[in-house]
Amino acid sequence: MDKDKQRQEVSIIGRILSMEALLLLMGVASLIYGITEKATINIFWGIVIIPGVFLLIKVRKKDWKKHWEDLEAQQKAEQNRKNESGDDSIEK
Repeated sequence: MDKDKQRQEVSIIGRILSMEALLLLMGVASLIYGITEKATINIFWGIVIIPGVFLLIKVRKKDWKKHWEDLEAQQKAEQNRKNESGDDSIEK
C-alpha cells in the first residue's frame, strides 16, 4: 500500500514539475514582467510561449502511431488507384 501511495506522489510531483508546466510558468512570468516593466520583448515572448505550451500539450496527446498507420494506408490506397489507372491506359 505504501508503494502505491509513493508512486502516486511521484506522479503528482512529476506532473507539477513537468516541462509543460515549467514552460507555462516561464511564459506567464515573462508576460507579467513585461507588463510591469513595460518591456515589449518580454510581453512578446510571454504571448508566444503561453499558446505554444497548449499547442505542445495537444500535440503530445495525439495518438501518433494511429496517425502514421492511417497515413500509410491512405498512401497505399492512392498508389493502388494510380497503378489501376495506369493499367487501364495501357490496355486502351
